[in-house]
Amino acid sequence: MHLSVESIDIGTKRPVVLLNSADAETLGAHALDRVEIRWDGTTEVGIVKITDELVEAGTLGVTHGLRRPPADVEVTTAPPPRSVESIKRKLDDEELDDVELEAIVADIYDDRLSDLELSAYICGAHTNGFSLEETKALTEHMSAVGETLDWNQPIVADKHSIGGVAGNRVTPIVVPIAVAAGLTVPKTSSRAVTSPAGTADTMEVFCSVEFSLSEIRDIVADVGGCMVWGGAVDLSPVDDKIIRAQNPLSVNPPGQTIASVLSKKQSAGSSHIIVDVPYGEGAKVTNLDAARELATDFKRVGDHLGLRVECAITRGTDPVGHGIGPVLEARDVLAVLEGEGPDGLRLKSLRLADILLEITREDGADIADASAAELLDSGAALETFREIVAAQGGDPDVSRSDLQPADRTETVVASRDGIVTDVANPKVSELARRAGAPSDVGAGLELHRSTGDTVAAGDELYTIHAEAETKLGYAREYAAENTIVRIGGRDEALVERV
Repeated sequence: MHLSVESIDIGTKRPVVLLNSADAETLGAHALDRVEIRWDGTTEVGIVKITDELVEAGTLGVTHGLRRPPADVEVTTAPPPRSVESIKRKLDDEELDDVELEAIVADIYDDRLSDLELSAYICGAHTNGFSLEETKALTEHMSAVGETLDWNQPIVADKHSIGGVAGNRVTPIVVPIAVAAGLTVPKTSSRAVTSPAGTADTMEVFCSVEFSLSEIRDIVADVGGCMVWGGAVDLSPVDDKIIRAQNPLSVNPPGQTIASVLSKKQSAGSSHIIVDVPYGEGAKVTNLDAARELATDFKRVGDHLGLRVECAITRGTDPVGHGIGPVLEARDVLAVLEGEGPDGLRLKSLRLADILLEITREDGADIADASAAELLDSGAALETFREIVAAQGGDPDVSRSDLQPADRTETVVASRDGIVTDVANPKVSELARRAGAPSDVGAGLELHRSTGDTVAAGDELYTIHAEAETKLGYAREYAAENTIVRIGGRDEALVERV
C-alpha cells in the first residue's frame, strides 16, 4: 500500500506510526502490530496506532521516533522482532541463552519493542527471575550498549544503594570522604521517580548535575570526583528504559536489579563498588535471607565482570535522615559534613565509606591511612565536598541557613504518651510527594522522632513543608488517613509478637 506521509508529534520517542482505521483494515494491521515503511532503498519499522481523527485515509502519520521519510512511501505489515518469542519463553519460566538476551537488549535500545512487550519482559523477569548465568549475560550486554568512561587507572571507586529507604542520602557524604582519601570517584546518580528525592535531586540544591561525558572527565580530573545525574549521559541507556517500565508496576526483579546497577558501574569505568542493600518492612528487600542472597549474587556477577563488589546489608525499616525532600535532605548532608546532623545518616555513611576505603587499600590503592571518621571529623570531607560543588558550578560557601525549606507547614503531634515503634518508610515517602517533592525542591517532611524515642502527648512527630497551599492540603489529608509515626504503649514496645 502506498501512503502519503505527515509528520505528527504525539510526545513519544518510540517509532510509532498512525494509521487511519480504513487503511489499517486494508493492510490487516491491528494496534501494536508493526509495519514496514520503504522508500528509496530505506526501510523503517513502526509500531501501529490506529486513529480516525489524527490522520485521514491514505495518510501515514510519522512520529519523531522514526527517520523522516519522503512524501510518499510503501507500507506493508511486518513481523515482530525475534526477541518477542524469547520474552514469551521467559513468561513460561524458561531460561534464556546469551544470544536471546543480547537480542532483547538490542531491541530495547533501538525501541523496537512496544510498551506492552517491554512490560511483558519486566513481568517475566519479576515472576520467574533470572538465573545467575542469565544475570551475568544480561549485565554484559547492557554494559556493551551506549557510551563508556575509561579513567586509565586500576582503581576507580563507586557506591550504590538499591533504594527504597527514605532520607538515605549517604552518597554526598561517602563520595567526598573517599575523594578526600585520594580515591577517584565518578559518581553518576538518578533523579527521583517514585521517591521524594534522588541523589541527583539533592545535589542539584547545591550545584548543577547535568554534564556531558567530556565535562565529567574534566570535573573528575580537577577534583577527583563528581556527583552528577546519570540520565544526562548515555551510560547503559537500556537500564534507563527498563527502569521507566518497571516503576509504574513497582517491581524490582533481583537479577534485573543486579544488571541495572553493575552495567551502569562498568560503563562508568568503576572497578571497586560498595553496594548498600537495605532490608526490612517497606524496603525493596523485605527480609535478611533475601538480602544475603542478593548480596552474594552481586558479588558473583561482579567477579564475572572483573569488578570488586562488596555489599553492606543494612536495616531499611526506618528513614535514615531527618529530612525527606531535596532541600531538607541537603540540609542533613551538610550538617553531617559539618560534624553534626542525624546520627543514623552519619553512622551509615561512615560504615559504607570505611568498607570502600578497605577494599581499595586491599587491592593496592595509594590513599590516606585514615578512617572515614577521621576524614569527616578533620573537615577534609567537607572541604572536598565544597570543591566538588564549585567544580559543578555551585556556591562552595553555601550554608545550612541558605537552605530553607518551603514555608507552608503543618506539624503533627503525638496523640498519646508512649514509645515510637515504627516510622513507615513508604508512607513517609508518599507523604513527602503529596507535599510536592521532588519537583518542589523545598517541599517534603521533617521528622522529629525516630523509632525507640519516648514521647508524650503533644510532642511534635513531624512537620510537613509545602510550597503550594493545595499540596499542603493533599499532604494533610494523607497524614489524617494514614499513620506515619506509630506510637505504642511503653509495655507494648518491649514485646514483639512473632
